[in-house]
Amino acid sequence: MYPPTHSIHSLFDQLGLDSSQQGINEFVSKHSPLAADIKLHQADFWNTSQGAFLQQMMNEDADWAEIVDELDAMLR
Repeated sequence: MYPPTHSIHSLFDQLGLDSSQQGINEFVSKHSPLAADIKLHQADFWNTSQGAFLQQMMNEDADWAEIVDELDAMLR
C-alpha cells in the first residue's frame, strides 16, 4: 500500500486556509460537529471554489479523496 499523496496540511493549503497544526485544530473546533445530513462540500463555511474543489475531488476519486475523507471525519 502506498502512502497518501497529499496530507491534511496540503489540503488546507489547497483550500487557502491556515495549514499549521494549530490552524487546522482551530478550524475543526470552530466548524464541528458538522450535521450528518450535510455533505462536506455543502457546508456553509466554504466559499464557492472551496466547495467545488471538495466535491470534484470526491466525485473523481482523485488523489485528494482520502484526505478529503479524513477532513470529513474530523468535522463529524
